[in-house]
Amino acid sequence: MNNLVSSADVVAVVPAAGIGSRMQSACPKQYLTIGQHTILEHSIACLFRHPAVSRVVVALSPEDTQFAQLPVAQDPRITVVTGCDSRATSVLAGLRAIQHAHWVLVHDAARPCLHPEDLHALLALREQSKVGGILAAPVRDTMKRGEPGQAAIAHTVDREQLWHALTPQLFPHQLLLTSLERALQEGANVTDEASALEYCGYHPALVAGRSDNIKVTRPEDLALAAFYLSQIQLKESA
Repeated sequence: MNNLVSSADVVAVVPAAGIGSRMQSACPKQYLTIGQHTILEHSIACLFRHPAVSRVVVALSPEDTQFAQLPVAQDPRITVVTGCDSRATSVLAGLRAIQHAHWVLVHDAARPCLHPEDLHALLALREQSKVGGILAAPVRDTMKRGEPGQAAIAHTVDREQLWHALTPQLFPHQLLLTSLERALQEGANVTDEASALEYCGYHPALVAGRSDNIKVTRPEDLALAAFYLSQIQLKESA
């Protein structure tokens, strides 16, 4: 279950140890189904559509009993590690299970609508960057900052140069590992993998991605993800 991943071109890490409390469901959100497959299975399948992604490391809760029941658990390209309470520590567990892979992708377990074109564009950074980058979508809506402790507007935030961070995020394996270890040791606020590199003084690239690459977080997201996924599948079968 905890075998180390040997050398490969690109290895992906999928943190899947969360309980998804905002979904208001007894089932962790990654195990809710869209069609015949769980959200987690869809998210993993997105990654394997690119030939450069040869392995996926899935970080699971120590109490997880559902993943082993899925057909994808028998895929020899998948390695399972024990995750932790926080996303950052789960990702760290995945990174420590990888050996000799220069590049790593980190992808949300509940983000099943990744388009192949976006993944291809992100992976193209391997030819032009030593730091890596993330998929992101420009902010389109008017942004408001609230008054602390109140349901009231403090002021409008200038949305110019603001981006929604998406996944996957792509970084050199050793750079992400050392940045994440340092950020966690020093008590930094690590909200995604890029924030660990930012904390260490790096400036990851922004790769414009599709806004329909949504993360299933709330109950109303499930139907929207099902629609977006159906459109991707229609395009692939055309």
